[in-house]
Amino acid sequence: MELLSFVIPCYRSEKTIAGVVGQIIGTVEKDGRYDYEIICVNDASPDGTLDVLCQLSDGNDKITVIDLARNFGQHSAIMAGFNYVSGDIIVCLDDDGQTPPEEMFKLIDKLSEGYDMVSAKYPKKKESAFRLLGSWTAAKMGELMVGKPRGVDLNSYYAAKRFVIDETIKYTNAYPNVQGLELRATRNITNVEIEHHERLEGKSGYTLAKLIALWMNGFTAFSEKPLRIASILGIISSLAGFIFGLVIVIRRLIHPNIPIGYSSMMAVILFMFGIVLIVLGLIGEYIGRIYICINNAPQYVIRSVIKKENGPDSGSDSK
Repeated sequence: MELLSFVIPCYRSEKTIAGVVGQIIGTVEKDGRYDYEIICVNDASPDGTLDVLCQLSDGNDKITVIDLARNFGQHSAIMAGFNYVSGDIIVCLDDDGQTPPEEMFKLIDKLSEGYDMVSAKYPKKKESAFRLLGSWTAAKMGELMVGKPRGVDLNSYYAAKRFVIDETIKYTNAYPNVQGLELRATRNITNVEIEHHERLEGKSGYTLAKLIALWMNGFTAFSEKPLRIASILGIISSLAGFIFGLVIVIRRLIHPNIPIGYSSMMAVILFMFGIVLIVLGLIGEYIGRIYICINNAPQYVIRSVIKKENGPDSGSDSK
């Protein structure tokens, strides 16, 4: 019997995670074709999420709880879970009930058609306009920067074959971008339409600052294209400045009485310096990430691993 591995990053989900886990177990047992394991990663949630997860694990030896030492973010939490899976097929989903576990076999069965990865595609997302804008931006950045196939949505609810995850976890540096890593492993990806549910409780943990950080990570993680765009922008600006300078000189020679334009000069200076600062900031972002990776900043740090058959593993681990 094949084994399904479920990976769930958990944050502020003390009132929802038990329902999600219960739906997973009920759906898999009703289908009867697979065995299962559930890896729940507590990303230093400030509420009682860890207590709920420990209770779930205590009642079921197929549930493993990974408790991170601090909040590392969703992508690092997923990477931590990926390092503990042992299944033939890995299913990743959210802890808030918006990604319905009862529809998992739409994704899993589609893999049998020869795809390496199948992601949910939502006809209508139950999110705020702000989050929808963020998702659209991330999708376009994925197409431009890391070659995401056009027309394919990559969401947090998906099923993947084991080799994709094995390739993904070879990345051990800080700033993981899970979708970018998976796209490095395969482009043999398709979508299945799944209804996106309302959140069962609370609100998204993604603030504006976290979304900007996520965008920047996707923007600079796996592509030199931003630097190439910056170079092209610099060339275009230099040519525009040179042409503008020639126009000013020619106009001055033809019409000596034309006064020198202070406003236009200041506008050009501000425009050029703005571009310079943007490019320097982009270069600085790359250098900063290189510096942090060279210093072996951890992708995540595990405080403990809780599993019923072994009991708590009190040692901490980092990666």
